[in-house]
Amino acid sequence: MSQASKRLIMKNDNVNRPAHYTQGKVECIDAIESATIGLVGIVAVCVANVIKYVWRFARKNGVEDLDKADYYLQKLRKKVREDNE
Repeated sequence: MSQASKRLIMKNDNVNRPAHYTQGKVECIDAIESATIGLVGIVAVCVANVIKYVWRFARKNGVEDLDKADYYLQKLRKKVREDNE
């Protein structure tokens, strides 16, 4: 198999390297891993999902992904406020 074919297969791998998460120099999963260091539970989940949905909105589901990011941001905001009371 040629190198070009291998790159094409890697680029179109919807399980291991989905195109909507691999734009630019940093892969979304790596950014999420760094952003959630030290976070636990629902806080980590919400931060990860906000990043994920904002990251991919222009390449996948548009405004629907922004709505999903907003949903998780609101949950995160509520949880952080509750924890700070």
